[in-house]
Amino acid sequence: MVTVDIALPKCTGCAHCRDVCPVNVFELRPSSSFPDNVDDPEVGAKFQFRGEKSVAVNGPECIVCEACLFECEGECITIVDDEGNTHHSTYK
Repeated sequence: MVTVDIALPKCTGCAHCRDVCPVNVFELRPSSSFPDNVDDPEVGAKFQFRGEKSVAVNGPECIVCEACLFECEGECITIVDDEGNTHHSTYK
């Protein structure tokens, strides 16, 4: 089974992952839903944090097309495919 993980401290809420995902893996939720989250200052130095965070609500539906990995400005997405290979986001 494919798993999709979001490192919330790095998620800027840019919504790029949600916008490019062909199988609707991602959903944005208010940052206030994650009271223990502390935004990563290194990501904050490059990008603006918005009022939402991405959540992989349909992670097992991921087809590992990697579109989200190239669009994630916070480089916060990790996908582990059915064969155990790990794929990390790298902003283009």
